[in-house]
Amino acid sequence: MSIAQLLVVEDEIAIRDMLVMALEQAGFGVQCAENAQQAQMLLDDMPPDLIVLDWMLPGLSGMEWAKRLRRDERYRAIPIILVTARGEEEDKVRGLETGADDYVTKPFSPRELVARAKAVLRRVGKPIGDARIMLGGILLDMEQHRVIIDNQPLPLSPTEYRMLEFFMTHPDKVYSRSQLLDQVWGRTTYIDERTVDVHIRRLRKTLADFARENLVQTVRGFGYRFSESA
Repeated sequence: MSIAQLLVVEDEIAIRDMLVMALEQAGFGVQCAENAQQAQMLLDDMPPDLIVLDWMLPGLSGMEWAKRLRRDERYRAIPIILVTARGEEEDKVRGLETGADDYVTKPFSPRELVARAKAVLRRVGKPIGDARIMLGGILLDMEQHRVIIDNQPLPLSPTEYRMLEFFMTHPDKVYSRSQLLDQVWGRTTYIDERTVDVHIRRLRKTLADFARENLVQTVRGFGYRFSESA
């Protein structure tokens, strides 16, 4: 079973990082954006199973973006959890009337958000998945942030772990260097695309100790993919 993919849209870095960490530790695949425009690009590229959306975003508000999604037949079925500091009953009603499936008021505990995300996904019939994935003889344990091959832990840097986690939760799909920068380093990080090549080489070198380096494949003229197929 593939793990559920979530899109977190939050402009406050500390809160966004907290949300991403909590959801990843709960076994979800997570992409993040800091405004509705970035979120829309991610949505067009790969629609998620659930959107965790801050009400007050710079530019186009989360409320207005949610209304647009509900008017678009391509995205209207994607469940949305609104996150906001507005706790009055009238605000909650307004949020739910936009088409949101649930509502979380700041401050909230990460456990509460995880529980609500699982509840919404079950309600709409989406598989929640598992925090452990096995591909190509590699065991990825996202709850423990560990990678194991042949019963041995794989020594990875934090960046290499995030890269391998992204590849293994999105197998057989080709990603450009810029897409990998966005997904592994984040859109707010401005580094050269050649950095991706450096970390790919390091990841392959580590995997080579277990004869698994061919799982990370170069697609000439575009980028990279993770696949068990030659």
